[in-house]
Amino acid sequence: ALLAFTLGVRQLIVAVNKMDTTKWSEDRFNEIIKETSTFIKKVGYNPKAVAFVPISGWHGDNMLEESSNMTWYKGWTKETKAGVVKGKTLLDAIDAIEPPVRPSDKPLRLPLQDVYKIGGIGTVPVGRVETGVIKAGMVVTFAPTNVTTEVKSVEMHHEQLEQGLPGDNVGFNVKNVSVKDIRRGNVASDSKNDPAKEAASFTAQVIILNHPGQIGAGYAPVLDCHTAHIACKFAELIEKIDRRTGKSIEDKPKFVKS
Repeated sequence: ALLAFTLGVRQLIVAVNKMDTTKWSEDRFNEIIKETSTFIKKVGYNPKAVAFVPISGWHGDNMLEESSNMTWYKGWTKETKAGVVKGKTLLDAIDAIEPPVRPSDKPLRLPLQDVYKIGGIGTVPVGRVETGVIKAGMVVTFAPTNVTTEVKSVEMHHEQLEQGLPGDNVGFNVKNVSVKDIRRGNVASDSKNDPAKEAASFTAQVIILNHPGQIGAGYAPVLDCHTAHIACKFAELIEKIDRRTGKSIEDKPKFVKS
């Protein structure tokens, strides 16, 4: 739950599995709701906006259809921006998730997962569109190598696309670029709309999960950002922030810990 919240996941379902092993106990279910609510509240979630569903994956109870073994269960209720939503099964809870708005209006950012050389076609970089759109005819720049080229075509699952949107895993054919010129970790962007640039430094908000000891200025971890994998150094600790409220609780701390 902490990792999900850290990565920006704001909608949560708590499926309480193996209810058959507790003889379909309402008391045990309520006990787990209480424990889990306390934990997810500390992480930053509002338990009132979370669906709690008692299920048995093995027997299929409350997965797709309402269970006859838990007649005490009257269904889940959660608060959303649109109002109160109710349901009975895990499938209902999944259907009640509000699809996130994809940032297709932002400048293109496409971190490369791999680069292939395909006979008869040429160089084909592949990756997931994070923001913006990619389409044939667009002139893209790869950062930080600064290679610029035209996109000849865009494909997903071997089908040609008019454009790739955020969330799409695409492959795109590029002109006059060798597989040696670009590699995994590079970021493709529209050369005419705020192209991605190399940065000497940047400010990051970091959550320390499980780390032995303290972390201070000079700490040098390996950073995995999308598909890039590279060493960096913490030059300065600017402030310590309350994870739930987002408010500063200490300026320029000497050390931070998990």
